[in-house]
Amino acid sequence: MTHDVIPQSLSDTEQKNVILCMKWGTKYGSEYVNRLYNMVKRHTTVDFQMVCLTDRTEGITPEVQCFPIPSLALPEGSPERGWNKLSTFEPDLYGLKGNALFLDLDVVIVDNIDDFFTYPGDFLIIHDWKRPWRITGNSSVYRFKLGAFPGLMPYFREHFDEIREKFRNEQAYLSWYVDQEKKLSYWPDSWCKSYKYHCLQKIPLAYFKPPVKPQDVKIIIFHGEINPPDAINGGGGKWYRYVLPSKWIKDAWQ
Repeated sequence: MTHDVIPQSLSDTEQKNVILCMKWGTKYGSEYVNRLYNMVKRHTTVDFQMVCLTDRTEGITPEVQCFPIPSLALPEGSPERGWNKLSTFEPDLYGLKGNALFLDLDVVIVDNIDDFFTYPGDFLIIHDWKRPWRITGNSSVYRFKLGAFPGLMPYFREHFDEIREKFRNEQAYLSWYVDQEKKLSYWPDSWCKSYKYHCLQKIPLAYFKPPVKPQDVKIIIFHGEINPPDAINGGGGKWYRYVLPSKWIKDAWQ
């Protein structure tokens, strides 16, 4: 079911906080959207509107407004590298206005996220943990003002052949484009942490000690082979990344 956007005054929309997420294909079910909504609701004290861009609305709670994913108009057979996430930068995204905080469906929120709406900067993203010398950010969590980068999508569509050769995925292109406009900045290091890099114990301790919750963390990021159900039940990692069950993830992901 698609929900209509309620018209609001300019003063309201300028200050509005919009949580954006995206679901396409069958990798993630509607329960991921609903859990994300519940986590945001538990960990914010500010008013927010949650929007899911999706090709499948079945089972999504009515508190989340659903809209189709804007078409990227890519050549048929183009490799999927997360390009769909760039459609959040459409110059007019269904008339939505205000601050947009994008969250991947598989993040786990473990503490209050009010500061994500107010931290200074035109564009905020996670700084890559593995290669911090690069400008590329991790796009599991990013914030921008809706409509603030009107040239990003037109440039992407017009130069797609060049972009897919130059950039490995959407977050590499996104970070490059925003950096060209001198508006790229990063979240404080402690706010967003990787489950596999910052929570799992090293072998052989991983066989005996459960994953740890980093100090001052607000959002746990899942990327690669481990997802929240793996963290809750144990397993899912490669042989050199053993995963014991995590009760604190279980308590948070609901």
